[in-house]
This record gives sequence, structure tokens and C-alpha cells, in this order.
Amino acid sequence: MQKVLGIAGWSGSGKTTLIGAMLPLLAARGLTVSVIKHSHHDIELDVAGKDSQRHRASGAHEVMVVSPYRFGLFAETPQPLTLEQQLSRLAAVDLVLLEGQKTLPVPRIEVHRSACAKPWLYPDDPFVIALASDCATETDLPQLPLDDHAAIADFIANWLKDSA
Repeated sequence: MQKVLGIAGWSGSGKTTLIGAMLPLLAARGLTVSVIKHSHHDIELDVAGKDSQRHRASGAHEVMVVSPYRFGLFAETPQPLTLEQQLSRLAAVDLVLLEGQKTLPVPRIEVHRSACAKPWLYPDDPFVIALASDCATETDLPQLPLDDHAAIADFIANWLKDSA
């Protein structure tokens, strides 16, 4: 299985923003990184009336749209994909960042923002390996300033090297 690191926190804590800031910093460290983003809601990735949507609506198991610049794969799922199934759809990379899916048993960085007024996850989550936050808390876990993207990227790169 590929190396997976979760980025977990409450809605509005800054997970997506943090990942967006981390990607170029990790790439600059020579790492290839993919992201799996979880949504609790149904997602519609295809545009009504387009050929790909019409094929899908007509019963195609999967529809792939290919251009010279990118591709997209649309598939209906009768049940949620396991992490292994999600990872099997990705090309091999150095690291997969998993945004959300905080109930999966993978190491994760908790993103916490005091303005969200939500409780910390780490006291009840044994998979949290570090905290990225705008405030400090009482713990032995590494605490990283949420706005110090370089420090968080260094932590991730070192964690990846140490867990190899």
C-alpha cells in the first residue's frame, strides 16, 4: 500500500487550504503527492447533456474522458470505496494525502482552528501524530503553527523518510 497521511479536522479548520499550500512545498522537496478528498455529500462531476454524462446515465459502468492535458474517470459506486480501492485508482506516488475520512486507521495531522470553536480530535484519536493549529494545547504531540507551511512540509517529509 502507498504511504498515506491523513489531514483531519472539523469543517472550516483549513484542511483544504493547508493541503493546497503543502503540495508545491512537498514537490520542491522532490516528493510526488496525490490527494484523496472525501465528501459527505453526493458529488456531480459530470455536466448534464455532455456525452460522458449521457453514457453514464445510459448505464455505462465507467466513463473515462481523455484530453491531451488530463483525464477524468466517472464511476457509479454501489457502496463507499474502501481505502484500498481508492488507492488502487491512483498512480504510484511517494505520498497520498487523505483529506477527511478521519475514521480510517491511518496516521494523520489534525488541523485545528480556534475560531471554529470545535473540540480537539487528538484526545480520542490514537492516529493523530501531530497538530497544526493557530493555538497551543497541552499534549506531547508535535505542535506546528498552522500558518508555518514550511515547518509542516518539513514535518511531513521527515515523517515520510522515518516511516520508510
